[in-house]
Amino acid sequence: MIQTVVKRDGRIVGFNEEKIVTAIRKAMLHTEKGEDMHLIRQITDHISFRGDTQMTVEAIQDMVEMELMKSSRKDVAQKYIAYRNQRRIARKAKTRDIFLEIINIKSNDVTRENANMNADTPAGMMMKFASETTKPFVDDYLLSEEVMNAVRNNYLHIHDKDYYPTKSLTCVQHPLDKILSGGFSAGHGESRPAKRIETASILACISMETAQNEMHGGQAIPAFDFYLAPYVRSSYIEEVKRLEELYGKDFSHLYDKSISDYIYRPLIGLVGDDRILQHAINQTVQRVHQAMEAFIHNMNTIHSRGGNQVVFSSINYGTDTSAEGRCVIRELLNSTYKGVGNGETAIFPIQIWKKKRGVSYLPEDRNHDLYKLACKVSARRFFPNFLNLDATFNQNSEWRADDPKRYIHEVATMGCRTRVFENRFGIKTSIGRGNLSFTTINIVRLAIECMHIENKEQRIAQFFAKLDNMLETTAIQLHERMEFQKTAFAKQFPLLMSVLWIGCENLKPGDSISSVINQGTLGIGFIGLAECLVALTGKHHGESEEAQSLGLRIITYMRDRANQFSDKYQHNYSVLATPAEGLSGRFTRADRKKFGVLPGITDRDYYTNSNHIPVYFKCSAHHKAQIEAPYHALTGGGHIFYVEIDGDATHNPEAIMRVVDMMDKYDIGYGSVNHNRNRCMDCGYENAVKNLDKCPNCGSTNLDRLQRITGYLVGTTDRWNSAKLAELNDRIIHE
Repeated sequence: MIQTVVKRDGRIVGFNEEKIVTAIRKAMLHTEKGEDMHLIRQITDHISFRGDTQMTVEAIQDMVEMELMKSSRKDVAQKYIAYRNQRRIARKAKTRDIFLEIINIKSNDVTRENANMNADTPAGMMMKFASETTKPFVDDYLLSEEVMNAVRNNYLHIHDKDYYPTKSLTCVQHPLDKILSGGFSAGHGESRPAKRIETASILACISMETAQNEMHGGQAIPAFDFYLAPYVRSSYIEEVKRLEELYGKDFSHLYDKSISDYIYRPLIGLVGDDRILQHAINQTVQRVHQAMEAFIHNMNTIHSRGGNQVVFSSINYGTDTSAEGRCVIRELLNSTYKGVGNGETAIFPIQIWKKKRGVSYLPEDRNHDLYKLACKVSARRFFPNFLNLDATFNQNSEWRADDPKRYIHEVATMGCRTRVFENRFGIKTSIGRGNLSFTTINIVRLAIECMHIENKEQRIAQFFAKLDNMLETTAIQLHERMEFQKTAFAKQFPLLMSVLWIGCENLKPGDSISSVINQGTLGIGFIGLAECLVALTGKHHGESEEAQSLGLRIITYMRDRANQFSDKYQHNYSVLATPAEGLSGRFTRADRKKFGVLPGITDRDYYTNSNHIPVYFKCSAHHKAQIEAPYHALTGGGHIFYVEIDGDATHNPEAIMRVVDMMDKYDIGYGSVNHNRNRCMDCGYENAVKNLDKCPNCGSTNLDRLQRITGYLVGTTDRWNSAKLAELNDRIIHE
């Protein structure tokens, strides 16, 4: 008797005879004679009792074929066999077509799925070849029938499905202090601990670049200023020691000298210790500036994943009020403002300013001058974005202003929006933790399927019934993927599981990661709330109070169910306002094909990102903030608020500050500002002139708009897929 089944991914599960029943019944329904439940049960019972105690999925399917061939229903056997063959042939045909498109470097939504990847290079082509052949393997061998049907029918999208077989995790917030103080080994040589600011800067790059090759998502540093601050002081002491050698005197009494700020000042008029002190400070400031320049340059040139993609990197900073921390922040911002190369805007790292009252936000706060500088830089370079530590859901009762390690209790985010903070299985922190995987629900399709119901209450009730079913499916899928990830060994992630992930210090190379993986989060995402509400009520939440009320009810329900799943499966489930890039058009195309062009729903090439008001809807920035703000408290897995402003923001940092004020007023967790920025693709020159048709620097007409996509910048819109380009063209200014 069959008791257990070896799945195609190697997992052993309990035998479920109903899966055999379902498979035979499907084959029968495609024949003229139809189904015969008596025969189905007869064959199922025979296989169940005659099979070995443990069998593979393929062996069971072979037995089904043999029993059908021996029965009177040869027609069913033919359909069953044909179906298996058709799936193999269809996969091969689809793969062949995709391969030819990649080989011929056609610009389409397959090769432009990720704007941060150049799919035209040999390494990029290899990545796409691997990606497109891996996805069918996942469908056939790693997903349950229920999940596969949900994916096939456009209800679900499993993010980074091509990385599924690798058992890799999505992202992590690096505890950089461990790297800097202890060094690390990632399997090929070792890195020594840092002693000076230049080395610390390089190790920060190496840490993210190395981890990027072990994970399928982004890399972030949660407290860049705190982590690098000690190396400002050590570099200052190094400069004092150089002066000791130069003058042949002992200046050791200056090593621990109290310094209120590291500001470059002329030496004219200074004598004695004052002159020595200021000279050492000046040299230190120059070194910190160069280290920050090098850090930004490296993060835009060091490639990972086979050489076709720069590291998807983010850094959080702004709350270190020490002189050394302030020096790191100031020179990072100055370097960012200056730009890289010919003065162009750096795409990475995504920079995130951690705004907090009592630290930087108010005029009397210690870091308020740096906050104003951050707004000035953002007005020119798009970064930094702003993370509101004062939002009610971003606060931590453990945070203390006098705690030198208070950053442990500060939320940090990935630049795209992913947020990891709450934790059922350990300390409430972002550090050493990340997202494990996430899956997005197409709530628009669920709503479209209910449009025919005339009674509004019944229509909405039916929608919630469908949503609940899909939430259950999503929770199960995320749980199953996590159980698969748990079977990985620590040695498969030489840096992540030796230094970075919380609790990894207890793992040996041959240990599974199952004991520490629960510190991460599982994300249940959604897309197209605006279109969903149009389908259910006739209007979206930006134009109707009724729609807004329903929208909040929907996402609140998702949040509450995520909490229930956390209890049931004992994981950190959370709701994520999905940062859809390739997905924004994929869902729409399939729904339009099935349901036709529906005004306000499928009549554009994309669904609106997560809970945002549609980009084409004309409204004030304040109205947008009022509508979108309540969703931030509900989407603990991540969210972002955008404002589009007109013209050249370079000399208007006050516009950025007004947006941060709105975030403070409306309890918004994370936000940023989009504005106009032209870029010459030949020489890199940038300005913000409207309707520019020729580069004033080199005369080239090869110009592009530097724009933000799903939270990060893209150097050229040529790499955007058609759906995101359509969305870009629809964006309007928020007055």
